[in-house]
Amino acid sequence: MGATFGTTGPRREPLPCIMELTLYILAAVLVLIGLVGVVIPALPGIPVVYGGLLLAAWTGDFAQVGGWHLVGIAVLAALAMLIDFVAGTLGPKAAGASGWAVGGAAVGTILGLFAGIPGLLLGPFVGALLGELYASGDMQKATTASVGTWVGMALGTAANVALCFLMLGWYLLVWLW
Repeated sequence: MGATFGTTGPRREPLPCIMELTLYILAAVLVLIGLVGVVIPALPGIPVVYGGLLLAAWTGDFAQVGGWHLVGIAVLAALAMLIDFVAGTLGPKAAGASGWAVGGAAVGTILGLFAGIPGLLLGPFVGALLGELYASGDMQKATTASVGTWVGMALGTAANVALCFLMLGWYLLVWLW
């Protein structure tokens, strides 16, 4: 049998209209929450965006966006998460940051959430600065470590935003095509 991924097997019964609409709305809400999470480090943005796209495809019985496209989008999601991890660890390491600086950046990020955009921008920097200052006592080293930590986080976030929009673009292009 010439089966293709995502298009074989018994079809499920169509969802009632109100249920289908509710699931599409839930999928859109998940994508929006995920987009916020791509920028706010405390939320798992990329997996939530992918979950929303997967829910939308499932709701439509994979008629417009099939399995292979979802696998490709999942690869982009995995790449985004890998880049985020690498940027978050290599940025501080390249600047000679200690574990205290990385931990301080994480605490600064969480505390910065309560201060809005300025807190999100300054929180990781100040947290890394204080963490490295505690670890080494050297202001020059602490400043270098905090800049490296902040640059790593910023590059990781920028890559996540780009890959997230690439995921959304791929999904919409296939859906509209």
